[in-house]
Amino acid sequence: MYNLVRHTEPAPGASRTVRFDGDEHGSEVSFFLVDNEPGQGPALHVHPYTETWIVRAGEAEFMVGRDRMRAGPGDIVVGGAGVPHKFRNVGTGRLQLVCIHASARIIQEWVEEHDQPTA
Repeated sequence: MYNLVRHTEPAPGASRTVRFDGDEHGSEVSFFLVDNEPGQGPALHVHPYTETWIVRAGEAEFMVGRDRMRAGPGDIVVGGAGVPHKFRNVGTGRLQLVCIHASARIIQEWVEEHDQPTA
């Protein structure tokens, strides 16, 4: 058995971030494919499972708990279960991340107000 999810271009003006909830496709893992402009990123939030970020392009500043770090292409950052976190595109170009959620469904609780795509 397999499932194929085809890429579709977002509508003009819509978020370019793709959300994948694994349980809808027979997977035990979920993720976001993030594509953010400079300055964009989600507000502080928390998950009941670990989240792993893989930076594909650009530069991000992560805040995980009280720690802040910058990461660039090829870097991997892991945030623990129950630890509030967020990231922001601090580069001059687009930020592309893979945000892997160790859960069949993305479960997210906002710690601060948000107006950006989730991740």
